[in-house]
Amino acid sequence: MKTSKTYFNTFLSFSCFALVAFSALGQESPMEEDYFKIMKVSSPEGTLLEVGGLAFSDQGTLGVATRRGDVFMVENPSSPRPYFRKFATGLHEILGLTYKDGSWYCAQRGELTKLTDTTQDGLADTYETIFSWPISGHYHEYSFGPVMDQEGNFYVSGNVAFGNEEWWRGESRVPYRGWVMKISPDGKMEPFATGMRSPAGLGMIDGKLFYTENQGDYIGSGGLWHLEKGDFTGHPAGLAWTGVEGSPLQLTAAQFDVVVDPRKVKNENGRYIKPENIIDEEFVTMYQAKEKIKELKLPAVWLPHGIHGISNAEPLQIPKGHLGPFEGQILVGDQGQSKIMRIMLEEVNGEYQGASIDFRSGFQSGVLRMVFGPDQSLFVGETNRGWGSAGEANEGLQRMVWNNELPFEMRNIKSMPDGFEIEFTKPVDPKSAEDLASYAVQSFTYKYTPVYGSPPVNILDNPITGVKLSEDGKKVRILVENLRRYYIHKLSLDGLREKLEFHSLVHPTAYYTLNNIPEGNKLTLAEVSQFNSAEERKKQEEEAAKKAAATKKPLTASSTAVVKPEAPKGDEVPSLEVVNALLAKNTCTACHAADKKQVGPSYTDIAKRRYTNEQIVELIYYPKPENWPDYATPMPPMPQVPKEEALKIAAYINSLR
Repeated sequence: MKTSKTYFNTFLSFSCFALVAFSALGQESPMEEDYFKIMKVSSPEGTLLEVGGLAFSDQGTLGVATRRGDVFMVENPSSPRPYFRKFATGLHEILGLTYKDGSWYCAQRGELTKLTDTTQDGLADTYETIFSWPISGHYHEYSFGPVMDQEGNFYVSGNVAFGNEEWWRGESRVPYRGWVMKISPDGKMEPFATGMRSPAGLGMIDGKLFYTENQGDYIGSGGLWHLEKGDFTGHPAGLAWTGVEGSPLQLTAAQFDVVVDPRKVKNENGRYIKPENIIDEEFVTMYQAKEKIKELKLPAVWLPHGIHGISNAEPLQIPKGHLGPFEGQILVGDQGQSKIMRIMLEEVNGEYQGASIDFRSGFQSGVLRMVFGPDQSLFVGETNRGWGSAGEANEGLQRMVWNNELPFEMRNIKSMPDGFEIEFTKPVDPKSAEDLASYAVQSFTYKYTPVYGSPPVNILDNPITGVKLSEDGKKVRILVENLRRYYIHKLSLDGLREKLEFHSLVHPTAYYTLNNIPEGNKLTLAEVSQFNSAEERKKQEEEAAKKAAATKKPLTASSTAVVKPEAPKGDEVPSLEVVNALLAKNTCTACHAADKKQVGPSYTDIAKRRYTNEQIVELIYYPKPENWPDYATPMPPMPQVPKEEALKIAAYINSLR
């Protein structure tokens, strides 16, 4: 084994080469759009495709259901000029579609409906109610699905409504809001699980039911849950119906409130006060609440809010033979950020866990539904529905096509007793892979409160003590200190490079939800590289500074005059490069843009309010959604943004007046 000094000299030689190579090639590192092309599916002029459901028939016809209540059949959907035919109309906000035995099934606002063309004229002539459920009429009572299990049973999920006086609090006004219902082919329903707030996506993964949840009250961030009968996934509204016949749960709202304070507090006028985030408060996390609520099911994977979406939609398993190295993994769309994430799952101690990573952004509207076509391209159904999104359009149907070239990505991440094993799609450069400075790990979690969402809390930097590279160069195992069960671990691999062309990773950051730390053999320090170029550089700089100080001539009296540096101005506007880095780091770009309305107002519109820099910082920490009534999604509190960075962001915003 080389000594540190020898290794450092070798690294210096390598660094000189790398610097030249990176200058030539680093800027040319391919991006996601170099591998996955987004193409528009041409539709007839005047057709509004606010897509709520997508499915293929056995004959290769694409069914497209819309939020506006229409169902279209699309022949040759992958061709430059697909043929659209309106198959059904007059339905109520369809948010799911599936095909079985010649019929199409969709979830309307208040029922599961079977659509059939019995006369073979291309139009649905029978609209059959398989099962209906109550609705109160509240706008937020969306119904999602169905998806089918191997026995042909259907699953449908129901959004909660919101309060009148407590307009921020999710309510289940009628059965079975906040539930997933299991419905047999002959129309018999059994309550399956509850705890949902806004379960916009149901999916079957390896024959098991999963669903995605959206951030909101009691839900610190979005995530992917594995759902089994009798589970309670966190939101208490649906507990109003655990006493009905056939309920698989006995947990009551009163029992839940003992563990998690509902914060039902009134002001001096007898009006309820909206719960807000309190910095430095005592709080419980979801995993702590689980110690007292045995029915509580934790997410298999948290999807960090503002990073991996803000309105998570449908999970879709990548079929065998599709998308090369990623087959079998899960794609999750996001409505607000108009993008798709990729999830890598594993089962440890009988519980699912895994990592999320960005996959493809840049869709024209909010990604809600996805389905793979016979040609292996991914059809993506989109809608804004007035909420806003990162895309420019209000609706859309697009195709994502892989060019069959292999991107340099983290293919898979697995938990280890002493850290993580990361597998890559291509061999990695050994020198960058065996350098601890190429990696960083940070862990955090969320509060479990009735506040709308949660900032990351209990943030900890996890030291990396060693790394082992596999013989084929496609796997690294990193030793990580202070692994924390039930915490999200952010894995950053910014320094890693591909072996042949020295490219950086297309997506260098992943978030692993560590529900269980597996047992097994741990690596010894003798088996791993402990070289850290950052520490070596620091030592060299310190030694150089000492030598310079030792050889420095004494200053004369005339040369000791001190020039007091000018204090930085509090309203000084940082460079655009600095601002863009801060906006991305603090997830501001998830909801805001400089000059256009997205999920939140543009920075230009905020600047017109003429807040001071300090007032903007205060609004970052304690948002006031009532100041922006035209925006449906309230901004969550962001106290984790360092004040120095928040002031720079504020100065930039005010420079746009």
